[in-house]
Amino acid sequence: MDRLDELAVLAAVLETGSLAAAGRRLRRSPPAITRAIASLEQRVGARLIERTTRRLAPTAAGQALGNRARLLLDGYEAAMQAPMEAALRGTLRITAPVVFGRRHVTPCVLAFQAAHPDVQVELVLADRNLDLVDEGLDAAVRIGRLAESRLIARRIGTVRRQLVASPAYLAEHGTPRMPADLAGLVVIAAVSRDAPLEWRFREGDRDRIVRLTPRLMVNDVEAMLLAARSGHGIARPLSYQVADELESGALVRLLAAFEPASEPIHLLFAGGGLMRPGVRAFVTFATGFLERLPIVRG
Repeated sequence: MDRLDELAVLAAVLETGSLAAAGRRLRRSPPAITRAIASLEQRVGARLIERTTRRLAPTAAGQALGNRARLLLDGYEAAMQAPMEAALRGTLRITAPVVFGRRHVTPCVLAFQAAHPDVQVELVLADRNLDLVDEGLDAAVRIGRLAESRLIARRIGTVRRQLVASPAYLAEHGTPRMPADLAGLVVIAAVSRDAPLEWRFREGDRDRIVRLTPRLMVNDVEAMLLAARSGHGIARPLSYQVADELESGALVRLLAAFEPASEPIHLLFAGGGLMRPGVRAFVTFATGFLERLPIVRG
């Protein structure tokens, strides 16, 4: 059991991104978390976590072991819950962003209900982050960096911002080769009260900011993609939002070498010993279902 416990510590560190956060989740002191990781590293004979004064990141060995540890821990939890989950019943309330929820969480929920026909699910699709406690929600899919909270966050993959345009638009206006080339082209921008009218790119080890003068601004992804497909200009959706168009050739990916860092996708839920069997079963099922999607791999 002590070895299984060490794997649980490693999984918590990788999922939360820090020793302190893993300690809070597992209700242990930071020194206890550090000792557990050190013991595990000694046991496997390899460094698992790279630590600096500013960040923590898994080594290749740490990531590989962490992935296997999560499968083992999920299997252990499933085995312990099997007698209770033989006939799951009740209602689950799940929230997700609109487009991701429509395209990917809905099929996940339908597959889960096929396995557990007595479970009722209320799927709430919203592009604003709903509070799980205030809204009475059991789990949430979140895209982007997470704020500090007492919820458990299970990372299921990543997505990134991708610059796209239609072949017809590029044939008429030319294909940009550098972020600076966007200055003379028509862009379609997403409207956000909090975000400035600019796009950030990575050039080497620094950010390049391109100020925008959009011809069209929209607050809906489908409208943005419609405009881009129609040759109206260059847009910048998230990779999962535009995967179908890129595969079909309706849109072309631009400046891939300058794309900013990927953004994480997490499944959020409240843990603890009082976690309902239905919630536990859905979290385990959804984690496996969603992290196998090709669109969550960057």
